[in-house]
Amino acid sequence: MKLLEGKTVLITGASTGIGRAAAIGAARHGADVALNYAHSDGPAQSCVAEIEALGRRALAVKGDVADPETARDFVAKAVDAFGKVDVMVSNAGICPFHSFLDMPAEVVERTFRVNLHGAYYMVQAAARQMVEQGHGGAIVAVSSISALVGGEFQTHYTPTKAGVHSLMQSTAIALGKYGIRCNSVLPGTILTEINRDDLADVEKRRYMEARTPLGRLGQPEDLAGPIVFLASDMAAYVTGAALLVDGGMYVNLQ
Repeated sequence: MKLLEGKTVLITGASTGIGRAAAIGAARHGADVALNYAHSDGPAQSCVAEIEALGRRALAVKGDVADPETARDFVAKAVDAFGKVDVMVSNAGICPFHSFLDMPAEVVERTFRVNLHGAYYMVQAAARQMVEQGHGGAIVAVSSISALVGGEFQTHYTPTKAGVHSLMQSTAIALGKYGIRCNSVLPGTILTEINRDDLADVEKRRYMEARTPLGRLGQPEDLAGPIVFLASDMAAYVTGAALLVDGGMYVNLQ
């Protein structure tokens, strides 16, 4: 059963990590996929090739989500290529780890612009297109377990992910009357480029694994299924929800 058959799915930050896994997962479920990416031309094109090998259409559009024009351009090019927008997956994000007391202002500003402002612009642009089309849609934002817990070296990052979670709650209310559902996934510790250097510390990695009841850290592919589910009609009565995908880490206080 293909949950996204005939749908057009847009995904930001889609050349690597969770975004790439979601793109491939959507294609496997029958979707055509438009990919936004910021820097990595090679990985973006290889993702396009992988989607096309699955018999689906794909488009890669380069752009910085922190720029509001990027969102408008991304949606317009997806519509030009595929005729519509059914699903937006807002995934692009950064987390340059840094201590709080000497955090450079430019690091704070950049993290907010990419993670929160970028999500806002992308969600807004996709929602405008969905409303114009008149047949509803689904928006899935990749928040984080960090929306619910703190991090010593993530004081600039955790507020943005709490903001993304809150954005989905508010847009669920604002867009419900148009048949547009808005939900978030909250990944736990997933092995991606964001935390590669942080988890190179073997002792810290073992600690994080021990904190996880399922006994391992997450892979980007662990998010593909939850994202596809929330994007699909299987979740037709789900909006304003947040789905933890963390191997049980959040509930483990022992």
